[in-house]
Amino acid sequence: MSEVIERYQGLCDQFGARVDDAPDDAWTAKAPCEGWTAREVVAHIVDAQRAMVAAITGGAATPLGADEDPKEAWRSTYAAFKEAVVRPGALEAQVVTPMGPMGLETMLGRLHSMDVLVHTWDLARAVGGDERLDQDAVAHAYQGIKPMDAMLRRPGLFGDKVESAPGADAQTEFLNFLGRAV
Repeated sequence: MSEVIERYQGLCDQFGARVDDAPDDAWTAKAPCEGWTAREVVAHIVDAQRAMVAAITGGAATPLGADEDPKEAWRSTYAAFKEAVVRPGALEAQVVTPMGPMGLETMLGRLHSMDVLVHTWDLARAVGGDERLDQDAVAHAYQGIKPMDAMLRRPGLFGDKVESAPGADAQTEFLNFLGRAV
């Protein structure tokens, strides 16, 4: 298995822990993503993984349904992803990204790992869960996204940066860079 997939799955495991720990009555809680609820954070990650599975298998991706349990949807979608990604040629599958079509492995390493990481924090913040992120993952993601600053500010991606306080830790700087007030 590639280092990118191992890192991505480690981040997904951490996201999944926040999903599993979320109280069942917290899905409508406001998330730090403007206009999103905790459920919509999970839906965003589930929908992206379903799209990746569809790109690998040639199937169709369906968005998280209004009547789907977010915990079960996460578990089944992540299981399908782990099964699909080990198929021969899976990492070369082309997926649609904000920057155009890209190979799955590249997209996971550049964009989706960071997306899962920041949304782990978003979900935790929304439901009152554990907001601590893996510090190595934060450093890796932050280093990788700094050069993409202008692209990240496009409509529908991330909001304006928040100025970090002097002496802020790496997680806070990373989250501030992505428009989160910590």
